[in-house]
Amino acid sequence: MNIAIIAHDEKKELMVQFCIAYCGILSRNKICATGTTGKMVAEATGLQIQSFLGGSQGGDQQIAARIACNEIDMLIFFRDPLTPKPHEPNDINLLRLCDMHSIPVATNIATAELLIHGLERGDLDWRNIVR
Repeated sequence: MNIAIIAHDEKKELMVQFCIAYCGILSRNKICATGTTGKMVAEATGLQIQSFLGGSQGGDQQIAARIACNEIDMLIFFRDPLTPKPHEPNDINLLRLCDMHSIPVATNIATAELLIHGLERGDLDWRNIVR
């Protein structure tokens, strides 16, 4: 599976902890991320991560393009709902693309854990047929 990870600044440490906890599962998949998030997770876990630009520099749009081309199977996007972001329209567009292309998406730790456990059980194997 191709998994994209993104985290707003206030959620980057949570993403690192999540990836440490589920490193075994994540290591069996291809991971891509926006710039700083990818760097932090790779340094903390040793996972091979394809890093794009930072989110505010267009990295989220690079991931959106891969979603539009059906090259992403799951998005884990830890958003900070309390701090307004100048690039929030890009975030909304990213989520809209996931809805359009039936990409499972988690925007918080609770849904991320559900998706990662579902991935481990094989609940997302249908994505191999769609691709």
